[in-house]
Amino acid sequence: MDFAGDEQGGNLYVRNAIKFGLLKPESVLADCVMVGNKGFDPLNCATNDEVLKQYREAELKHGRLAMLAAAGWPVSELVQPYLSKALGLPDLLAAGEKAPSVLNGGLDKVNPLFFMGIIIFTATVESVAIKTARGPDYVPGDLGFDPLGLYTGKDEPTKRDLELKELNNGRLAMLAITAYAFN
Repeated sequence: MDFAGDEQGGNLYVRNAIKFGLLKPESVLADCVMVGNKGFDPLNCATNDEVLKQYREAELKHGRLAMLAAAGWPVSELVQPYLSKALGLPDLLAAGEKAPSVLNGGLDKVNPLFFMGIIIFTATVESVAIKTARGPDYVPGDLGFDPLGLYTGKDEPTKRDLELKELNNGRLAMLAITAYAFN
């Protein structure tokens, strides 16, 4: 906890994780000032700063997708019957008026070209992200896409607050989507 300057300083979550054996004291998370650090790494996966940034990048990507899905799943179940009726298309909802998914069934009703399009789009986005140059000051998840100007030009405390809100909402959305899948 060097950044806090004394033994009692630092992140309370990290101190407790070390105390209860969920985090090794020599872990990169023990001295990490990354937004949202809760000190949870019982398998010691984050071996250095670079690996930690890769994990954070993946967490943000999954969180963003989960936030979109958490909003889109219930909206699709509510709006799809009316849209399909208005456009004269077949109703794609599975039995019980649920969105098609692996557990609900109904994926056989969806056109395979849709899935191919999603795979091509995702591969394109990922290939662009992989080719992006990442310097030492690279912030995980910062793709430079802020069309509404909510992040750019803000002071550091505001940026850290927005990053924490995005991270926490993404974590919650990942849990919500898991619950949707099992309902």
